[in-house]
Amino acid sequence: MISKNGIVSVYGFLLGLSVLFVWLLLQNNVFLGTYVDRTVVNPLHLFIVYTAISNVLVRVVNRGITYKVCAQALFLGLVMAAGLLISIQAPASWKPFGWYMCVMAIFHYSEFLSIAVCNPKTLTSSSFMLNHSVAYGVAATTSWLEYLLWHYFLRDMKTIHAISYCGLVLCAFGEALRKGAIWTARDNFTHLVQQEKTQTHTLVTHGVYSWFRHPSYVGWFYWSIGTQIVMINPVCVVAYALASWKFFKDRIYYEEITLLNFFGEDYISYQEKVGIGLPFIRGFVVTRDKE
Repeated sequence: MISKNGIVSVYGFLLGLSVLFVWLLLQNNVFLGTYVDRTVVNPLHLFIVYTAISNVLVRVVNRGITYKVCAQALFLGLVMAAGLLISIQAPASWKPFGWYMCVMAIFHYSEFLSIAVCNPKTLTSSSFMLNHSVAYGVAATTSWLEYLLWHYFLRDMKTIHAISYCGLVLCAFGEALRKGAIWTARDNFTHLVQQEKTQTHTLVTHGVYSWFRHPSYVGWFYWSIGTQIVMINPVCVVAYALASWKFFKDRIYYEEITLLNFFGEDYISYQEKVGIGLPFIRGFVVTRDKE
């Protein structure tokens, strides 16, 4: 059952996404009447005004953590709407960036919503993963700058949409795998590596966990690379692959130590049957004593 803040996030996300509905109404002169040319409706101006009004509304209605949740959900709804508008209205060279915005909005909002349903007791305003780390923010900013540079110096490259489509498929695979991991593990899934085993903490080995020992990391790894393929950012494709690989190599090694402490022989048996799923990463492997 979805938590209260999960419901609040739905309202916030839909409020942000609703700018598309307002834009469609204005395009059809529903508000302006038949005497005003619909071409005067600038999507950017509409977006700015709608963003300001909706943020004021969210601030007035909500307080405390509810406000933080609703504001972030509103932001992601607006990002999704902006991505769709760019995909529809912008020239061909900008469409990959619009698709990227949609992919980012879906990933971060579904991350929060999945936790709100599967493990609400761990839900916080940080569950959107928007403030994941400084490195994550730097990586995102770098990818935007690369897009702008290529767009300026080699604009035609951004119109090779077949490459972006391949990226979208990879993002969809990574997204489905990560969310599959959350929904399979449910209250065993947390965003932070657990230091102590709780009474309800069990070893999950079915579903996507029968494919990979760390399906959420495998999904995130390929999703992150996919985002750069969507934007046709050749430098960041390589940089993201290397940086993500290093991050998950260290994270998995540390996490498997705690899992071995929690589940002992059961986890060793699980390691022997199921691989990690990321290239050249073995995790923390315990060698059995030979009799």
